[in-house]
Amino acid sequence: MATALEQVLAALDAQQVPDRAVLKTAVKESLAALVEIAPGRSVEVRIPPFAAVQAIPGATHRRGTPPAVVETDPVTWLLLCSGRLTWSESRASGKVHASGERSDLSQWLPLKVA
Repeated sequence: MATALEQVLAALDAQQVPDRAVLKTAVKESLAALVEIAPGRSVEVRIPPFAAVQAIPGATHRRGTPPAVVETDPVTWLLLCSGRLTWSESRASGKVHASGERSDLSQWLPLKVA
């Protein structure tokens, strides 16, 4: 059976809108994979409307606005996770908003998502 990420990518390849529940699952699974390979609390990664996590080693964020934030839409995030889009391409196109120290996720992407 195909993973949620594979299902989303197949829908995109077929020029279809991915199922919302599958899209949500793929985002949550990929963010969990990011936290697993880059544990920490120095960067908040936001993929609205589905999830946000804190990851990346470094200074721990506890309250208020995080010092480093990465935000993008679910499809762009999954394209980054799968390696179909590079970090530099996504930043140049404005599809990813990243600010603060350690907000460059290029060393962690693409992910190995089961």
